[in-house]
Amino acid sequence: MNLRFVEAFHWAVSLRSITRAAEKLHITQSALSARIAALEEELGVVLLDRRDKQFRLTMAGQRFDVLAQRLLEMQRQVKEEMGGNAARPVALRIGAIESVVHSWLTDWLQQMRAANPGFELELTVETSPVLVDQVRRGAQDLVFAAIPASDGGGVRTRPMPPMAMGFVGHRELHTRRRYPLADLASQDLLTFQRGSQPHQALLQLFQEAGLPLPRVHAVSSISAMVRLVEGGMGIATLPLAVVQPMAQRAPLQVLRSDATLPPLPIHASYREDPSSDLVETVLDSALAHVQGGTRARSGKS
Repeated sequence: MNLRFVEAFHWAVSLRSITRAAEKLHITQSALSARIAALEEELGVVLLDRRDKQFRLTMAGQRFDVLAQRLLEMQRQVKEEMGGNAARPVALRIGAIESVVHSWLTDWLQQMRAANPGFELELTVETSPVLVDQVRRGAQDLVFAAIPASDGGGVRTRPMPPMAMGFVGHRELHTRRRYPLADLASQDLLTFQRGSQPHQALLQLFQEAGLPLPRVHAVSSISAMVRLVEGGMGIATLPLAVVQPMAQRAPLQVLRSDATLPPLPIHASYREDPSSDLVETVLDSALAHVQGGTRARSGKS
């Protein structure tokens, strides 16, 4: 039995779509359909109900789905055991929001490459809703976003350490020793896109204090937000881990304030499948890296 045909069937069932399974395996839809048809001919049963456009398994297909997962898991174990102590190549599609990219992602990826010389990466930088949708559809193996992908449907989510947020201004333009929230209400404020956690948290801060809402500019790019602060456009709410390295080469400074912004949550989401043990190992590495950095910063403060 050709395990490539079994894999094609597994991904079609896991993603409930011939189209998405073909994208996952980097083959055409017709090639994937041909593999499933060849598998059906070999088994002598019909696995997919093709009577309408809805994706449905036959009774035989439901039984074989359980066996297919066992076959692929056995294949993984054989490769692992027969590979001896040789390092396993790591090839992953990873998605991340800008806050992660501009803080710890680069250092962690360099660490991964040093430990796995054959490491191959396909990196996507997007907003949280887009990343969560991509991992649900099977278009990403692992994503780091500000919102979780709900557990279920073959997707799991693990919390990562949140990122402390602060008000960031221009070093030469924002020179007060402290900026009370009432003073910030008179400033132009820059934050992430509308509906995002930082955007909602900022508005809630003023609402709970009974202050008039300031003029808030929604900007989806951290790089653009930093350039706007440099140009005197206003004060931005940014993760402190992003600002600290940038402040060494840009006129940025974290402003003291009596208002505390809630931290930016980070969630790691990935699909459960026969290769998810590899993703979990990679995720453990990322978590250890972030926690190590957090402890190091706490020790310095």
